[in-house]
Amino acid sequence: MDRPDLPLNALRVFEVAMRQGNFTRAAIELRVSQAAVSHQIARLEDRLGTALFLRTSAGLVPTDEGRALFPVVEHALDTMGRALDRITGQHNVEVLKLGVVTTFAVGWLLPRLSEFHRCHPDIEVRVSTHNNRVEILREGLDMAVRFGAGQWTGLDSVPLLQTPLAPLCSPEIAARLQRPEDLGRAPLLRSYRSDEWPRWFATAGLACPALTGPTLDSSVALADLAERGDGVALLPVEMFRQRIEARRLVQPFSATVSTGRYYLSWPSDRPLTPAMSVFTRWIRQMCEA
Repeated sequence: MDRPDLPLNALRVFEVAMRQGNFTRAAIELRVSQAAVSHQIARLEDRLGTALFLRTSAGLVPTDEGRALFPVVEHALDTMGRALDRITGQHNVEVLKLGVVTTFAVGWLLPRLSEFHRCHPDIEVRVSTHNNRVEILREGLDMAVRFGAGQWTGLDSVPLLQTPLAPLCSPEIAARLQRPEDLGRAPLLRSYRSDEWPRWFATAGLACPALTGPTLDSSVALADLAERGDGVALLPVEMFRQRIEARRLVQPFSATVSTGRYYLSWPSDRPLTPAMSVFTRWIRQMCEA
């Protein structure tokens, strides 16, 4: 296809529709009507002579051709955007959009991010937090830090930190906990990962008591409740080191359990930008140190 005939507007609409997975959300991002999005996609499909999406009862499903085209279009648009930024005098700053699980953001990354900016003033890292459920493409991110086993469909990842979990609580509750068996008489705060407490008690050589405390999807929220004296939370110790050193939280028992680690991840079919490569090297070096 000749360059003068490239349907750039339709390709931009296609990129947003693929990333959002929905014509309605694409229309919201582009500030146009849903009909305008549908028209541009139909125009592009007619131009290419192939369907890019299947309209099913379950929603919008990309075809093989759509999946193959998406990373090429996304990379081309990103490259053009960076070139235009340089021409318009935006000081050659490259933006890296990073989604980070809240616990890691608050407990580790944000206190160190100023050091990254000092070493790499030409890269602006824009952090948004999530509760370990994140869709990189749909949310318009470049990369994401999450906790788990490091295997996610369609993503590449590199390991960062392994942070074992241990019971943490207020000093007042800790004073009543002489042995791990005493946890059976304390409210046990839970995350949505239901296997954590059973695995910790197994490590301590005990059967897990009945779990009836509240369930939350944020370790930071669990730490807040534990600090307030509402119960004992099973938390990644290193992420709450400042609270422990300030005696706002206490680790009453030394036994820990590892249920995964933090990983930096990105879409497998997306070429790494210079900013993504620099940030990956920096964060891995910081974690190793």
